[in-house]
Amino acid sequence: MVYKIRFVLLCVIVTGWLAGCTAVDVDHYAGTAPRLDIAEYFDGETRAWGMVQDFRGRVQRRFTVDIDGQLEGDTLVLDERFDYADGETDRRIWTFERQDDGRWLGSANDVEGPVEARQSGHAFNMSYSLPVEVSGRTITFTLDDWMYLQPDGRLINRTAMKKFGITLAEITIVFEQR
Repeated sequence: MVYKIRFVLLCVIVTGWLAGCTAVDVDHYAGTAPRLDIAEYFDGETRAWGMVQDFRGRVQRRFTVDIDGQLEGDTLVLDERFDYADGETDRRIWTFERQDDGRWLGSANDVEGPVEARQSGHAFNMSYSLPVEVSGRTITFTLDDWMYLQPDGRLINRTAMKKFGITLAEITIVFEQR
């Protein structure tokens, strides 16, 4: 039994390590179209529909998000209001400062530390730490957040929620400008 547990733990560690080695760089999408600029896309009103799936692929939560974006110079502020299917509501306010070469520096009211983000071609990527309450405990996840602009103007967002490098949940969101 002890050997079986050790083998499973070793497999989990190796799988997490291999997954980390295969990470895609946002520059892979340079030159792709349509070109995504998050400041242009989110300036104004946006609506989104999303779901959270656990590691088995089962939908755990569904939600809508209404976003009010305000662009002033090189600063983008996103006021996100979440409505979950179970009646819960939440609010997150992002502030992004445009840097150089497709880079952004961001922060949000419930995100730990500064967020470094990059955009290239039709893609945008950011990674950040987010404390989440799970069964009465607060667990801090690392989120690997990817957005892809589609030719019809919709934006598809896929986010992996990781702990110790292992994906425990995924978030899928589709954005549409108003």
